[in-house]
Amino acid sequence: MASRTNRLLEAARRSVPEGTYTVGLGLVVSGLTAYGFQILAFRALPKAEYAALNGLWVIAFVLAPGFFLPLEQEVGRAIAHRRSQDVGGGPVVRRAAAAGALLCGALIALVLLAEVAIHLVAGRGLSDVMFHSKAVLLPCLLIALVTYAVQHLTRGTLSGNGRFGPYGMILAAEGLFRIVPALLLYMFGVDNLLLYGLVFALPPVFASATALLRQRGLLEPGPEAPWSELSVNLGWLFGGSVFAQLLSYAPVMGILVLADPGQRDVAADFIVGFFLARIPILLFQAVQAALLPKLAGLVGSGQHDEFRAGLRKLLGIVIAIGLLGVIAAYVVGPTAGEILFGSKFTLGARDLALLAAGSGLFILTLTLAQALIAVMGHSRATYAWIVGNIAFWVVAIAAAQDLFLRVELGFVAGSGIAALAMALFLVARIRGGIPEQALVNFVEQIEHEQLEI
Repeated sequence: MASRTNRLLEAARRSVPEGTYTVGLGLVVSGLTAYGFQILAFRALPKAEYAALNGLWVIAFVLAPGFFLPLEQEVGRAIAHRRSQDVGGGPVVRRAAAAGALLCGALIALVLLAEVAIHLVAGRGLSDVMFHSKAVLLPCLLIALVTYAVQHLTRGTLSGNGRFGPYGMILAAEGLFRIVPALLLYMFGVDNLLLYGLVFALPPVFASATALLRQRGLLEPGPEAPWSELSVNLGWLFGGSVFAQLLSYAPVMGILVLADPGQRDVAADFIVGFFLARIPILLFQAVQAALLPKLAGLVGSGQHDEFRAGLRKLLGIVIAIGLLGVIAAYVVGPTAGEILFGSKFTLGARDLALLAAGSGLFILTLTLAQALIAVMGHSRATYAWIVGNIAFWVVAIAAAQDLFLRVELGFVAGSGIAALAMALFLVARIRGGIPEQALVNFVEQIEHEQLEI
């Protein structure tokens, strides 16, 4: 029996792609600590300041993953391609570092320009709109752009070199470096908004430094890397990534932009409900980690029909998770909110159910987008995300007067229309058949993909 058990365990290990467990564990720790930080901040800060802190959270997680995650993915792909040919990837990293520095500088300049331009036009700067006039969070945003640029470049370098243990460590370490200081601030009754902003902004660079300890051979010499080696589709990847993050956090942005000055406290109530409704994303990551190794094996063995069946199964599970999230949000959401966030939590069952519905549709859209990119539909995926964002704002602005309801309906409409557009584009793209390499690309695209909570 012991021998048979060992054989089964060894077979299971061989069937799972390298790094699945370590990256999966890092994702779990990252997700849990993200929720922990939100709970502590909501309990410690006045509601208006908590809403301002989440303005920082949203802008950072739109800009940083939106622009730096595609760079990370292309760095990893380019280095892995060189490794398969026994060519050093050091020049790729240096080229990507230059690109990342230019991109980071451009984003910082864009943020500062937006602060001045919006103030000149509307009499209110970016910090007034998104941070509820808490200008101390603006430098925290600039710091976060730098630290996330460093982290994504580090992650791409590690994944390209097959160092998935340190890669998973980055994901977990960032969360731990954030939750421990936040817990200390909460325990000592500190409610300084700047400190919470710094606790959000600084951990990515500390996590990167931790993961790089004792790592050697990441910058092996090789031939110079032209810009084209990163990707001819990098522009479309940037566009799709940014618009995906915009739609993901559209409800929070809608609340912050559309709320009157007297509604800043209720904006905080909505934001904590939004994060509570995103719990299905954690379930989606768990399902993805369990199912994708099997899909990878089907591709590798040439079983394309079975792969398509597995993909349909993945989409079915995604839909089931979304429906489960809606039911759970309506039935137990308000009670769970009071347990996690305390008596200050006041969001109702209808609001939580609609937010969960939007989150479920967004997960479905993301899955379809990854498949579309795998069959080289980069531009079409970007168009679908743009259509979804437009739909959100049209519905949010034109819908009923109730602030929460108009944003929730906008989220459901935007995610649903984006999913429909992705599906139509995907069907049209694969009608003539799917090349084997496209299937491989699809698995590689989402095997270690993570959603920023």
